[in-house]
Amino acid sequence: MTRNTFVTPEPVVLEGYQAVLQPSKFGYSLSALIDDSLVEQLEPDRDETLKWALPKLKNPKRSTLKPEPWEEVSEGKYKVKFSWNDDNKPPVVDTEGSPITDLRTPVYSGSTVKIAFYQKPYVLPDGLTYGTSLKLVGVQLVSVSGKAGVDTGDMPPEKVADLFGKTAGFKVNDPNVTPSAIEDDDDF
Repeated sequence: MTRNTFVTPEPVVLEGYQAVLQPSKFGYSLSALIDDSLVEQLEPDRDETLKWALPKLKNPKRSTLKPEPWEEVSEGKYKVKFSWNDDNKPPVVDTEGSPITDLRTPVYSGSTVKIAFYQKPYVLPDGLTYGTSLKLVGVQLVSVSGKAGVDTGDMPPEKVADLFGKTAGFKVNDPNVTPSAIEDDDDF
């Protein structure tokens, strides 16, 4: 089984709660919105990837296939979620390919990133439930949003930077902060 790495060609928007550089009490997580052109590539890859799991099932006729690891949230937009721990933490780089080491960098919902990931098959210990999950290979931070509110193998940050190339936007050593509009609402 060959592993296909998918890279978002354009930056995608992070959606929902993010724990990219620092773990929450549930570990690290990233969720982003992708468009249907990427899902059109993921669907045939899922079919091929699931072929790995079929011979490992105890009783294929009584097996349960889990839903796709992406969820349609609006017309042509899908939400993908990733989670990991310290052992398989993907490299996070800026638009120049420099690793982001400042854990206080505000990577919140609304930030834009490019992501690289692959689809991995699984069979649960019951031997009947199977599906695929998405594993993050790396993240390139394109812009940060100040609104508060993966098996990576042995890929070093330099290789992750090569996947994405250089993009105009956020740089670790040269932040370009744009203040967000704050409405003054005195109503209680």
